[in-house]
Amino acid sequence: MHTVKADISEIFSSIQGEGIFLGAKQVFVRFEDCNLDCLFCDEKALVKTKEYSPIELMKEVRSLEEAGGPHHSVSLTGGEPLLYWDFLRAFLKILRRGRILRSYLETNGTLPHELSKVIELVDIIAMDFKLPSSTAARPFWDEHAEFLKIASKKRVFVKAVITADTIKEDVEKAIDIVKKLDRNIPFIIQPASVVNKDDKPVASSRLLSFMEMGLEKDLGNVRIIPQVHKLLKVK
Repeated sequence: MHTVKADISEIFSSIQGEGIFLGAKQVFVRFEDCNLDCLFCDEKALVKTKEYSPIELMKEVRSLEEAGGPHHSVSLTGGEPLLYWDFLRAFLKILRRGRILRSYLETNGTLPHELSKVIELVDIIAMDFKLPSSTAARPFWDEHAEFLKIASKKRVFVKAVITADTIKEDVEKAIDIVKKLDRNIPFIIQPASVVNKDDKPVASSRLLSFMEMGLEKDLGNVRIIPQVHKLLKVK
């Protein structure tokens, strides 16, 4: 019988540093591959990986929960976890049977077909909007709209990483996609962290203007939340 496996670069316990579950203690599982190459990505240096089966990963998660729990959930992050949707499906079934932790999927929101394969097994979805002016890549508006429609079957929030180059039109497009589906989906405005000395910080006035745009367009939950784990200098 074939056992599906995945390349994983890290498994560790820490706090969630982004979004509406800010500060929650989680077990993080970082998948290695990604289908994008965002300009602001801070995970490109992670190259050492280990291959896991779903059962082997569950053992690691259970060990961390027993040693340092209780944890709020298992954060499946990356990279892009949905590139391993078949592995995720097998792992999430085991996780659900064990009833020890919820699942928390962190995703770039560009793979709706793959999400549809696992959506019934996922508890919480943190979806990124990949704004082209932030990522320096092509737009994914159609993929994001389809993805969010599927994700809205579960608890979901979205976040948009804002850089010094992010334009108003991209943020407005993301806001419109959310509003068309459900105005109450939380919309997080996340300033890109300054990692290198050449990185330009995002002016607070720009962040506030994007927040005001969301409120003026009648979104029910718009917040500005930086990457707090970076500020605290933890994983």
